Amino acid sequence: MMAGLLLARSGVSALVLEKHGDFLRDFRGDTVHPSTMEILDQLGMLDRFLARPHDRIDQAELTMAGQQVMVGDLRYLNTPAPFIAMMPQWEFLDFLQKEAETFAGFALRMEADVDSLIEESGRITGVRLATGEELHAEHLVIAADGRSSIVRRNRMLPITEFGAPMDVFWFAIPKQPIGKRRLRGIFEAGRILVLIDRGDYWQCAYLLPKGRAAAFKERGITALISDVEAAAPDLAPLANSLKGFDQVSLLSVALDRLDCWHRPGLLAIGDAAHAMSPIGGVGINLAIQDAVAAANILAQPLAKGQNVDGMLAKVEARRLFPTRLVQRGQKLAQDRVIGALLNSSAPLTRPPLAIRLLNRFPLLRRIPGRIIGLGIQREKVRSPLAG
Repeated sequence: MMAGLLLARSGVSALVLEKHGDFLRDFRGDTVHPSTMEILDQLGMLDRFLARPHDRIDQAELTMAGQQVMVGDLRYLNTPAPFIAMMPQWEFLDFLQKEAETFAGFALRMEADVDSLIEESGRITGVRLATGEELHAEHLVIAADGRSSIVRRNRMLPITEFGAPMDVFWFAIPKQPIGKRRLRGIFEAGRILVLIDRGDYWQCAYLLPKGRAAAFKERGITALISDVEAAAPDLAPLANSLKGFDQVSLLSVALDRLDCWHRPGLLAIGDAAHAMSPIGGVGINLAIQDAVAAANILAQPLAKGQNVDGMLAKVEARRLFPTRLVQRGQKLAQDRVIGALLNSSAPLTRPPLAIRLLNRFPLLRRIPGRIIGLGIQREKVRSPLAG
C-alpha cells in the first residue's frame, strides 16, 4: 500500500491487489514505529495518522528471574513521534488507502486473489487471479504478499533459511484500561510471555519450542491458561475469557531471506523478500522502508516509461545491509536467549549482565530504544511529487 501510494504520488499508475473484501481482520503486526512515522511526517500525513485511534508505548519492561527490569526507552529519540503507535493494522491500511486515493494514479482492487504470475520470454508481465482473469503490468510487478508469497511458494527465487527455535501462540485477554501503556515481557526457563498493552485488553504472545504447537494443543486450553497465569499472576483469572484454541492463532516463526529479490519484471519487498522474526516488532516497519527505497529509485524512471529491470538490483542493494543486520541480531537473540530459555529446565536465578546494566543505568536504555524505534539506515522520501 505504501509503495502504491509513493509511486502514484510521483505520477506512476499503480494498482494494488488485495485478495480479501476488506481489511477487518486480526493482524499480528500492529506496531507502527517512529521510523515509519518519520516517513508519514515527510509526506505531511503524520497529524492525520495520529488522529486515528491508537495507543502509545515509549518504554519496555521485562520480568526475568522474578525481577522487573526496564530495558528500552524511546522517549528521547530525536524524531517527530518518539513512541510506538499501537494501531490495528486494518486501521493503518485504511489510512494509507485514503491518503493514496488523493493521487490520480492510484487504484486499489479488493477481492483480487492472485493465483500465479504471468511470464513471457523470461520476464514477469502480470498476474493471474484465482478467477482466471489476467492482469498485465506495463512495467513492473511488486510482490508484497508476505512470507507466504507466490514467489516463495513457487520457488521463483532462491531462498536461505536461518531457522527459528520457537513458534508463537497469539491471543487477547481483557484488562482494566488504567495506567500508562506498556510493553511487558516475562522470561522464565521453559516459558516466555509477551504482553502488549492495548488499553482494555492485552495482546499476548506465548512462545513455545518450535514444532510443539500440536502437542501443546492436545493438553487443552486449561494448560495454556495455567501457564499464562503462572507467568503473570497479576492478570485476572482467564477461564472466562479464554475458552478454547479457536481464540488462539499460531504464528509459525520463520527467519529467512531471498538470495536475490528480483528478476526481470518482478521485485519482492517486505516479508516476501525477507521473513522477519517477531522480535522487536520490526517487520512491518522494515517493509515500509523497502517501499520507500523502491519508490526513491524507481519512481522517476517509471514515470518516464523506462524499463527498470536493470535498476531492481539497486533496491535490493540499498536494503540488504539493514536487513542483514536486523536478521543477524534477531538470530542472536533467538539462539542465545529465547531458544536457550525455552529448552531449559534449570530455573533462571538472575537476569543476564546486559539486562542488569540496562536496568541500572537509565541512559543505556536509549540504545535498544533507538535500534527498535528507528532501525538501521532508515530511508527518507526522495521520490518526487508529480506536478
